[in-house]
Amino acid sequence: MNKFLDSIKKEIVDSISTKDLILGNNELINQIQLLIDSCLFSLSNGGKIIFAGNGGSFADAQHLSAEFTSRFMFDRNPLPSIALGTNSSAMSAIGNDYGYEKVFSRELDSIAKDNDLFIPISTSGNSKNIINAIEIAMNKKIKVIALSGSSGGLIKPLCECICIPSNNTARIQESHIMIGHIICGIVEAEFFK
Repeated sequence: MNKFLDSIKKEIVDSISTKDLILGNNELINQIQLLIDSCLFSLSNGGKIIFAGNGGSFADAQHLSAEFTSRFMFDRNPLPSIALGTNSSAMSAIGNDYGYEKVFSRELDSIAKDNDLFIPISTSGNSKNIINAIEIAMNKKIKVIALSGSSGGLIKPLCECICIPSNNTARIQESHIMIGHIICGIVEAEFFK
């Protein structure tokens, strides 16, 4: 009857433990504060919030972008945000013509402007298409704050990187969405106060 009870509880405990590590890490909390401040600066100065990710992180990028353009905690005007790769025709054309490693960088290069904020999401930090997009953003002098896993991978030396203290993909993704919700809630409340 309760054959999965221990497994269920273990997963919940592991998730809470990862979040406890974040809560107890002042550097990570300060980085989240920086990301909130960067979102507010971008939006207050005519910029937009640009997300990108692969797989589950692609879904998270779309989810968080939608929180800005629709609503999060209350009805209000939309905030400008986009998740790269959601135009499937552009994604397939760029992938076909230039390779999958360029699907985000080509699109970012075409839409990024002053005061935008780029938030790449990569659990490993090693995705070539994310690295290429970060390089484009840096060349265009667009602020970049990434969300990644424990090591930050290859993206960590390239930009500000919020590294979740875990090597477990599920725990990293759960923490990314938690941080995203914190950011959306505070930015929304502050922007429309």
